[in-house]
Amino acid sequence: MSSNQRQQRRRGLARPGVAVAFIAPAAAVLGVWVVYPIVETIRRSLFDRTGDEFVGVDNYIDVVTDPGTRVALRNTAIWVLFAPAVTTLLALVLTVAASRVGWQRLFKMALFLPLAVSLFAVGIVWRIMYISNPEVGMINAAISFVHDLIDDGGPLTRAAPSDDGVTGSMEEGFASPARAHEGDVVLIGLTRIPVEEVPPSALQGAVPAAEPGAVVGVVWRDFSPGGGEPGVVEAGELGLPGVTVELRDETGRRVASAPVAADGSFRLPVGPAGGFVAVSSESFDVAPDLPNWLGPGLVTTSMIIAYIWASIGYGMLIIGANLAALPQAPIDAARVDGARDIQIFRYITVPLLRPAIIVTWVTQTIFVLKLFDLVLAIAPKSVQPDATVLAFEMWIRSFTGQNNFGLGAALATILLVLLLPFLFINVRRLRTRGLGA
Repeated sequence: MSSNQRQQRRRGLARPGVAVAFIAPAAAVLGVWVVYPIVETIRRSLFDRTGDEFVGVDNYIDVVTDPGTRVALRNTAIWVLFAPAVTTLLALVLTVAASRVGWQRLFKMALFLPLAVSLFAVGIVWRIMYISNPEVGMINAAISFVHDLIDDGGPLTRAAPSDDGVTGSMEEGFASPARAHEGDVVLIGLTRIPVEEVPPSALQGAVPAAEPGAVVGVVWRDFSPGGGEPGVVEAGELGLPGVTVELRDETGRRVASAPVAADGSFRLPVGPAGGFVAVSSESFDVAPDLPNWLGPGLVTTSMIIAYIWASIGYGMLIIGANLAALPQAPIDAARVDGARDIQIFRYITVPLLRPAIIVTWVTQTIFVLKLFDLVLAIAPKSVQPDATVLAFEMWIRSFTGQNNFGLGAALATILLVLLLPFLFINVRRLRTRGLGA
């Protein structure tokens, strides 16, 4: 720099009015839109819900004693512990994996796609996917599909006993409560069976004659159009071939089994102790016990899954940019020394990407702490008290009819205090070291 340039710079620094003129517009905007709201929120948190009476730290005490706000604190802690860490880990693994596949552009495009959609829209899509009815909700439909592949089930999807002489359920099987002995005849009538599920080979139900050394009986569709007597095999009532009956001991263990004939008859060998005759649960195609993703017990987990899906692309952008800038020499040297891919990833790639990993984790933590729209979009109104987080609880307490602005301001202040360390870490790292440092 020449002496004339130095003199001109000193003269410029000696005129603070020029600097003020440049800084003033930005300072005014920051003062109006940032500083004043923060100061006013802190001040408002020290007053009651109306803003007329000074209550000191009472609102902050309410935050840790009120059941609703305690749930918000607990859920926020769960979010902070799991969502940023899992998102960052998956972003790291998928970024490294994507760099090794030939179709990495298509792979990355699929993962970056959620970035083009608002988090509220993401929540709406996932809420539809989480609907319990498998005919609507895609996730439970997939679970049902996999269940059907693994377990073929029996021929009947619906059935119930036709009289009080038979007990049980499709999951357990329908059993006669009385112990059967040699020479007994057991009748098990079932109803509520769709006519299309009756096998074409079914014949008129028939009660077999008693036999020595065995228990015999009939399993039939106990339904006659226009009425009929429950528990009695009548004309037009068909047997249920394809159904399996079994003999159980007093502990419920199967000791014998037999298929049902076309007319519904069956024969089970029996010992002196006898046993209990039952239609086996194998005869029924029982739907799986599908999870209620939007219920109180799973709604937070459901929202975290949706958030991770929507946020992986952001982490991949940061980590991917740094991965592309990594020096190749250490990796090549490790390969020459015989290092495996997993060793290169653990001892070279991850340490070199550590700054980017930290920035990704901190940024995701900031996003999670101020989370609001995903809770509003996914959680049904009935379970919002179980799904609430700090930012959402602040809105609930302040703007949804409760009008408790003092408590809402206290929640906002706590949220600010939680955010400041992460904001400081991010800004400091970006300014002093950069992502690629």
